[in-house]
Amino acid sequence: MAKPSRKPSLPLLGEADTQLRSRPRRRRDPAQPNLPLDPMPARVEPCLALLKAKPPKGDDWVFEIKWDGYRLAVHIEPSGVRILTRGGHDWTARFPAILAEARRLPVSTAILDGEAVVLDAQGRSDFGMLQQSLGGRGGKRSSREAIFMAFDLLYFDGHDLTGTELSSRRHLLEGLVPAGGEDAIRLSEEIEADGDQLLSIACEHDLEGIIAKDRNSPYRSGRLGDWVKIKCIQSDGFVIVGYEKSTASFGGIGRLLLAARKGNELVYVGGVGTGFNERSAGELREQMDKLVTGQPAVDTGRKRNAVFIEPKLVAEIEYRAWTHDGKLRHSSYKGLREVQDNAAVYEITTN
Repeated sequence: MAKPSRKPSLPLLGEADTQLRSRPRRRRDPAQPNLPLDPMPARVEPCLALLKAKPPKGDDWVFEIKWDGYRLAVHIEPSGVRILTRGGHDWTARFPAILAEARRLPVSTAILDGEAVVLDAQGRSDFGMLQQSLGGRGGKRSSREAIFMAFDLLYFDGHDLTGTELSSRRHLLEGLVPAGGEDAIRLSEEIEADGDQLLSIACEHDLEGIIAKDRNSPYRSGRLGDWVKIKCIQSDGFVIVGYEKSTASFGGIGRLLLAARKGNELVYVGGVGTGFNERSAGELREQMDKLVTGQPAVDTGRKRNAVFIEPKLVAEIEYRAWTHDGKLRHSSYKGLREVQDNAAVYEITTN
């Protein structure tokens, strides 16, 4: 049933039943200053997610899928677009599709926070595929396959949004990058769901996990707990300290020897012998052979056919659990982390 049309409201009347009118505005004095705009920062240190075993509870938390790629910030200015890594390195030329799409966004100035990913046939982010599209660690290739999953807006049309609550930043982001797009810049959509149920669904679909964010929080740099990550499978960075040779394996690599940090030292945490293909193993072997040393960085115990290298390469390793003596269980190699990505090395906490 159609609603009846509203009658026009009556004008306000003065004491003599004459219509009250506002005074005409004076012409603006050209010497009067404009409203101040916030200076656009050259770089914003990213907000990082704190690892938790279970999703948080409560109405203040919203959820997203966890993407497995490279954290990037896309800076849009009248002078051009810059794409910066988590460590502040300029990788604009390495993501031409993201660059072209950023130039088309209807905004004069902005900083978008998100993740560069390559999706597999099932729509899941695959870190190994992203690495290969960039030419492997240390490679200089540009990735035309990579897309940018935008999940935050830090600066918008002359205004710094970092002090604004997440819900307001997301509202503006969704107006700039609409949901459901298939361009090189896409919205990482928020999911209204129970955290435990969403995590279960994510794990069933072989996703890496989920991210929970406090909808009322400002954007704070560092790992302060406003954002929380919950993983289906553990995945962390470990230092490669050597490898065991094998004539039957890709690249002649039987097993990588890995270390984690404990205070200011490195501690041996076992090895990984799966997850390689011919291409990734060949690229890895080439990197390791440049770092061969006669002095092992950590005590790995007795190893047959071991080659030790300087502890300069950080590998992303998936694993299910730890053994009672502090070694990785059911581990699998995912790829090498870039120096520019500020790769974090797993830290063993002392009780």
